[in-house]
Amino acid sequence: MKHAKALFLIAIGAAYAPQVKAATVTVAIDNIPDAQGTIRIALCNRGEFLKPACHYHVRLPSVPQHAEAKLNDVSPGTYAVQVFQDRDNNDKLKRNFFGIPQEPLGFSRNPKMRFGPPSFDDADLAIGPAGATIAVQLITK
Repeated sequence: MKHAKALFLIAIGAAYAPQVKAATVTVAIDNIPDAQGTIRIALCNRGEFLKPACHYHVRLPSVPQHAEAKLNDVSPGTYAVQVFQDRDNNDKLKRNFFGIPQEPLGFSRNPKMRFGPPSFDDADLAIGPAGATIAVQLITK
């Protein structure tokens, strides 16, 4: 009987506990040079950043200048956005012999890229339950 009462109280407490709401994140991409290929957008946690697959991702057709995409059901946390225009639709960022990107790309917080990609800390941002709108400016050369 004591166990049944304890389970009942736990169930009641869980019903009234604050629920963590998943957010919608809007990514606004500017400086898209043309309509060639697709735009690949990924919202990555620290362990996924700069890797080919992130849990939250979307692909959309390239359009000149500006595009927006929504990522739904994002758990609150710290993330960084990575975007590139996959002009040849091979699902990979094209690089030259020296590893320098040959397709337009960008990151959240628009960090400067001097000798390689930014660190997670240069591009990270906190996403809360209310969501966010993140602006990314593509670097074309």
